Amino acid sequence: MIVKAVNCSSGDTIASAEATAADKSHVLDALSKVATDLRGKLGESLATVKKFDTPLQEAPTSSLEALQAYSKARALTSAGEFPSAIPLLKRAIELDPNFAMAYAGLATTYVDLGEQGEAVQQIAKAYELRDRISERERYYIESHYEEFGTGDLIKARETYDQWLKTYPRDEVTYTNLGVVDSQLGDYQKAFDAGAAAFKINPSGLNYTNLVGSYISLNRLDEAAALAADAQSKGLESGYLHIGLYQLAFLRGDSKAMAEQVAWGRGKPGIEDTFVAQEADRSAYFGQFRAAEALTRQAAELATHADEKETAATYWAQAAIRAGLMGYPEASKKSAAAALALSNSRDVSYLAALGLAFAGDSARAASLADALAKMSATDTLINSIYIPTVRAQIALNGRDAQKAIDKLAVAEKYEMGQTGTSNIIPAAYPPYIRGEAYLALKQGAEAAMEFQKIIDHAGVVVNNPNGIMAYLGLARAYAVEGDDAKARVAYQNLFAKWKDADPDLPALLQAKAEYAKLK
Repeated sequence: MIVKAVNCSSGDTIASAEATAADKSHVLDALSKVATDLRGKLGESLATVKKFDTPLQEAPTSSLEALQAYSKARALTSAGEFPSAIPLLKRAIELDPNFAMAYAGLATTYVDLGEQGEAVQQIAKAYELRDRISERERYYIESHYEEFGTGDLIKARETYDQWLKTYPRDEVTYTNLGVVDSQLGDYQKAFDAGAAAFKINPSGLNYTNLVGSYISLNRLDEAAALAADAQSKGLESGYLHIGLYQLAFLRGDSKAMAEQVAWGRGKPGIEDTFVAQEADRSAYFGQFRAAEALTRQAAELATHADEKETAATYWAQAAIRAGLMGYPEASKKSAAAALALSNSRDVSYLAALGLAFAGDSARAASLADALAKMSATDTLINSIYIPTVRAQIALNGRDAQKAIDKLAVAEKYEMGQTGTSNIIPAAYPPYIRGEAYLALKQGAEAAMEFQKIIDHAGVVVNNPNGIMAYLGLARAYAVEGDDAKARVAYQNLFAKWKDADPDLPALLQAKAEYAKLK
């Protein structure tokens, strides 16, 4: 084999190296020798060549077929085609059970599909095999183990920073930094990281991530332009189309939303996500019964695609919607359906929050206690999930000040987009804090909390607290004694709920409150 380094501008060969493999089983040996020779010819120092020179046959895998399957899978994930990558990664592991990076790649792909429980198992296997890999691969596995194995996002971010110092041109580092920063609620940092990854490699995945960052920052025109550019280059995936759906939702473009749903119809592993988005959209506009039917459909599609945790997430999201909009029994049933499918971290959090909103404090507290036992290092569990659930429990017990105190630890990361790639809850701490201030008759403080949510529409999108924040804002103005502002706020809510179920409890209550304004 001959490997050449070519000047991309002129096409001139800068350096070349060659080696011969005796047979197929020795191809990786030959490729490893060629790579080492070529690095020296390109001017790399002997010291760094030795430092970073793990033989290929010792690093990723000794199986050429496993490496081929893995490489094809990585190409698919780079394009955002996550469901298609799963069989190839499983095949690579079947061919080489000690292929650490295949386990890591499978874990990452499961995270992208919303299957957190499966991801934890796979990254743990990769972590066990980390002693026989290259330094770059060790950075990959250790950072991902910290990110969704132990859940320590702060430590994961530190590892990504170290990785970046060693390999400053590695797009994967920037891509994952963007994900962590979004979970921590720093959307400008997430955008900067996504832009850096995109500059190195404008892949389908990096297009999609950058579109998402633009949306999170409410830069909708730029998101639309970038998505159109990706489509013009054939770099589109299901997740880019989900971004387009969310963009259409934020712009109030029903026709464009319908087009995206139609695009996803019949596509395993992606159709359920669009149906779930439609469920949230229906609930957002007060069409609760339609939302329930769509959730059932989305859960069935996800289960059929062997994504039980994703199906559980849809039911858990339904529990939150029902709890917030005045259907406590429906909330409890949806939470039970979710937990029957999965008791993973994110499902447990959403189910607990739904039960807390429904007034079932005992069951919500039990789930919060179980979350506390999952991991002492998980940033989301300890900084957002448990404080948020326990704050709502305190509010149920009519201790509003205790609720506010419980949320103090969540303040730093409270706007973060937590959860999975299918359901991404955000901004529940400010919502509950706003409700607590309402209970304390502190209207101005409550209005500030609800306005945070409204101002971050690109973060919250069609999550149920996004619409309920409008009701909270109207109530805050009423508590403050500003009936004129309250009237306008109620009217804004009624405009969004013009096609709502006429018997929606939250709507009936809002109308009664509006009628009492002077």
